[in-house]
Amino acid sequence: MGAKIKGAGTSKIEIEGVKKLKDISYSIMSDRIEAGTFLCMAAMTGGKINIKNVNPDNIIPVIDKLEETGCIIKIRKNEIELSGPRRLKAVDIKTMPYPGFPTDIQSVFSTVLTTAKGTSMIIENIFESRYKYTQELIRMGAKITIEGKTAVIKGVRKLYGTTVKATDLRGGAALVIAGIAAKGVTTIENIEYILRGYEKFDDKIRNLGINIKIK
Repeated sequence: MGAKIKGAGTSKIEIEGVKKLKDISYSIMSDRIEAGTFLCMAAMTGGKINIKNVNPDNIIPVIDKLEETGCIIKIRKNEIELSGPRRLKAVDIKTMPYPGFPTDIQSVFSTVLTTAKGTSMIIENIFESRYKYTQELIRMGAKITIEGKTAVIKGVRKLYGTTVKATDLRGGAALVIAGIAAKGVTTIENIEYILRGYEKFDDKIRNLGINIKIK
């Protein structure tokens, strides 16, 4: 557009004003966190999903970890296909700045690991106090221990539906995934957190054949 900007990829951005910007056409990139959320949803339920209009390069760390858990993933241009195994395997994760494993997928992926075979370790290197959602998962039967920035998850066979509360956007999405995989009915309160970050979330989930509704 004619702007004068320096410092991309660094901690300092310098902008020099210009008299005028020119018109351009631009396509907004796909939401890598939403794509990762749906991949994790299929992985935890042992299902199969095909996500289109996505840039796989943006979520390579998530794809790599899902493959470590035993998922079969096929990548095509702007498309990711995932098939989940009967039971996932435990993995260890460290969140890092882009292009590392995204902190915004940490809670979602941790939920997936609650029913994986073995013990997983999650290290949150970006934000403090990002394990609030784990208390809600524990109420559903998950075995999670928190110490500082580390979460240790011992996989269980099954989670059980109950009433839980979303404490933030991604933690709320994690509880939705837990509810989908859990035995029985799960009711999630404070869903305003979730709805501000996922467009038509319930419609997309319903299209996957899942019984979900907003009251």
